[in-house]
Amino acid sequence: MKIVVLTKHVPQAIGEVSFAQDLTVDRAAVRCRLQDADEYAVEQAARIACRRLDVQVTALTMGLPGASAALRTALARGADEGVHVLDDALHGSDAPATSLVLAAACRRLGFDLVLCGTASTDSAMSVVPAMLAERLGVPALCSCDTLRTDEDMLHATRDDGDTIEDLTAAMPAVVSVTDRSGEPRYPRFEAIADARQKLVRTWSLADLGIERTEVGLTAAATKVVRTTRTEAYTTTVTEDPATAAIRIADFLTRRQFL
Repeated sequence: MKIVVLTKHVPQAIGEVSFAQDLTVDRAAVRCRLQDADEYAVEQAARIACRRLDVQVTALTMGLPGASAALRTALARGADEGVHVLDDALHGSDAPATSLVLAAACRRLGFDLVLCGTASTDSAMSVVPAMLAERLGVPALCSCDTLRTDEDMLHATRDDGDTIEDLTAAMPAVVSVTDRSGEPRYPRFEAIADARQKLVRTWSLADLGIERTEVGLTAAATKVVRTTRTEAYTTTVTEDPATAAIRIADFLTRRQFL
């Protein structure tokens, strides 16, 4: 069984994000790490590998040279090898271009299951899993809270707050998992050390048969025209606990945090 886990190198703290002159996120200027959502996908891949025989887990990323750090984290958490799609032309790629590149890489690797988080913390669009499945011509099970494999079938559940849905699909398929799918285990020191010796391959767009004109900022379907830094807002609530709770809930609701 071949599992491909998508990993993304994202700014460690949203408050630290800065933008380059072309209004893209300046990832080289901030501390980055493997995003939390993908840690859950890596954990699911590791759990499947423990339960089945002959499982090969490949961590896949695209981005700047520093994105290889996300691969090393995934390798320490159980992935067997890594693939880094690295090309200057990828700068500024939007979701359609990202799904194009990832789909080409998955085809080249071969896969039974592609695992990923539900959304990236830097853009939070949640569209890449579905776009990727469409390009690969396979089923997509998105926002799964549980995941189980059975021979060549996938069984998952998804809780939308009102009902719990039971989802089933035949492999190959693309699955995105939520933070309710299973807490990622912290890797042991031996696993972290071993990750440094695991194979990480670097592929270019030419290796994937993708033209440079199909990706990047100039090919993006959307364009950022302005960025505005939000100022921190603080308020002090001095009422009794019940009234204070209502005020806080109303505050969060108005700003769509609840």
